[in-house]
Amino acid sequence: MRIDFGDAAMQKGAVLPKPGQVAQSNGQGASLLQASLRFSCVFRVGLVMAALASAAPVWAQAFQTLAPYAILMDADTRTVLFEKAADDLVSPASTAKLMTAEIIFHEIAEGRLKLADEFTISKNAWHEGGARAGGSSMFALVDSRVSIENLIQGLVVQSGNDAAIALAEGIAGSEGAFATLMNRRASELGMAKSTFANPWGKADPAQKVTAREMVMLADHVIRTYPELYKYFGEKEFTWNKIKQQNRNPLLFMDIGADGLKTGNVEDSGFGLIGSAVQNGQRLILVVNGLKSAKDRAEEARKILQWGFRAFEPKTLFAAGEIIGSARLYGGAQAEVDLQAEGAVKVLIPRGSGERLSARIVYTGPIAAPVAQGAKIARLQVLRGTVQALDVPLKAATGVEVGPLPRRAYDAAVELATDLIRRNFGKK
Repeated sequence: MRIDFGDAAMQKGAVLPKPGQVAQSNGQGASLLQASLRFSCVFRVGLVMAALASAAPVWAQAFQTLAPYAILMDADTRTVLFEKAADDLVSPASTAKLMTAEIIFHEIAEGRLKLADEFTISKNAWHEGGARAGGSSMFALVDSRVSIENLIQGLVVQSGNDAAIALAEGIAGSEGAFATLMNRRASELGMAKSTFANPWGKADPAQKVTAREMVMLADHVIRTYPELYKYFGEKEFTWNKIKQQNRNPLLFMDIGADGLKTGNVEDSGFGLIGSAVQNGQRLILVVNGLKSAKDRAEEARKILQWGFRAFEPKTLFAAGEIIGSARLYGGAQAEVDLQAEGAVKVLIPRGSGERLSARIVYTGPIAAPVAQGAKIARLQVLRGTVQALDVPLKAATGVEVGPLPRRAYDAAVELATDLIRRNFGKK
């Protein structure tokens, strides 16, 4: 396995890694270095990306799926094992209910809502989301009061549109106001591309998501709300004397699945967000755009089974190890060392000697002062053309504002760099 540690794709003020910075690594990173993990610094802009285009791993690229949109992620390392059009916008259909569930879970975690609290099934929830509307329904009676716990079960087990609307109205007063909360919460969670228009997945031009951001959302829900996530794994739920099976087909396969949600509307095809655990390893999957429920189930199982058997973990950097540095502007020192929150691990195809490429990404130079532990950069690791990891990096130490001569020097360097960049940009 080889890692090329290359330049960053940054905004104005881009700063390339310092020569020799990676050779300073120690601990597990150093042992891997001695065991054939080789780092090389690349300083020509674009050179790394050109190399990536010709370095796609044969094993990973050989895997095929019928799903037009897909992503598979290891939950522990957050390694992306497979992706296909993962950043394209698609209609989420009922998988939008995962964001609805996240908001309810968040309200419970913050103490503003309790499982025993009750919401009323309004005429709107009954008319738009009930059985008469023709979609998936909890079959809740109009004007009845239903506990939050039962509404959650109706939402994630039965995929009840009426349950989703009742929860939205109970929290925000209306579906429109709840959609505003969904978008605000999505932004807080780093879902920069996805937008929501309603809590239940009704087709709407303003309701679009990406597979990558939905796998991020699923990972967040699983990690943050383990006691509430369990509802996604319930195989059946009975309400109003009507028993319904969970619509997630993975739960009825012997693959360790324990959630999350399916979806289907005409303009998006059949989609699924699923998760399974085998031998202590959790994988999270998103597929969308399939032509039938059968294809959805078979492709989801195939991708998960491949992911569990085809990869092995490697540690790139030990916890606390210095990964690189970021250049500072006006600081008491010119650079600050960068660390990850913990060990940096990645999954690679078993028996593979494939090359990995890495880059430190930040908008720089970064203005001082910088607090110790401040998240100021990201480490992006690419396996061929697949971005396998995107890990936040923090300042290993704090750096104060430097003296006036230092700041004047940095200002002069930045001015000269900006002039050069503008001149090159005109050609």
